[in-house]
Amino acid sequence: MTSPAIRIEGLTKSFKDVHVLRGIDLTVEPGTVVALLGSNGAGKTTLVRILSTLVKADAGTATVHGFDVAGSPAEVRESISLTGQFAAVDEVLSGRENLVLVARLRHLPHPAEIADGLLDRFGLTEAGRRRAGTYSGGMRRRLDIAMSLIGDPPVIFLDEPTTGLDPQARIEVWETIRGLAASGTTVLLTTQYLDEAEQLADRIAILHEGTIIQNGTLAELKRLLPPARVEYVEKQPSLEDVFLALVGQEGDRS
Repeated sequence: MTSPAIRIEGLTKSFKDVHVLRGIDLTVEPGTVVALLGSNGAGKTTLVRILSTLVKADAGTATVHGFDVAGSPAEVRESISLTGQFAAVDEVLSGRENLVLVARLRHLPHPAEIADGLLDRFGLTEAGRRRAGTYSGGMRRRLDIAMSLIGDPPVIFLDEPTTGLDPQARIEVWETIRGLAASGTTVLLTTQYLDEAEQLADRIAILHEGTIIQNGTLAELKRLLPPARVEYVEKQPSLEDVFLALVGQEGDRS
């Protein structure tokens, strides 16, 4: 049997008198997208920081790609990539220069070829020689994710990757995440957006007050509620529907 990409058992973490994680248990299978869903302050970012070896847990165990987070932090860091809430790109450099820089820092051969391949994969070839500071929010986030994939890490953590993005940019990032899943990358996605988890995740873990209170597929979670009643409802377009339709029309005219 294939070992889990991420295994967490009994993980706890407190900061002074504040109990942030209260015994987390979670298993993530390879090549899947798992959404960690919770409100602000639920402990999502703390859990990701522990899994990426940036913070030590108080108790419990966690392994990533078969390596113990506490006992083999160097091996864990070689197996992962972390993208936080804000794009970590150098806005003075071009998109291509950002990618080349990361490839060189990872001591990879042919950094220019790696950069060009990722620009093509993420639809940034035309913008590749422009300063990253001129990119839209969605383009910056796509570049940030592209940078995180240099070296082909088998596990990637996306910590609220669409925070602060407009609706169109969010959809661009969603397509990027779907592409990661299709390529076999394991993704642990933290989010507070219900629609994001519904759109992207193979499984959804709901984190509340430091504890995972439910974990399952969307269909399994829906079965926790009473069966749906069939009613006629006149559905009006949402503001997001209107915005995307109008922006798309303007884009077609340009």
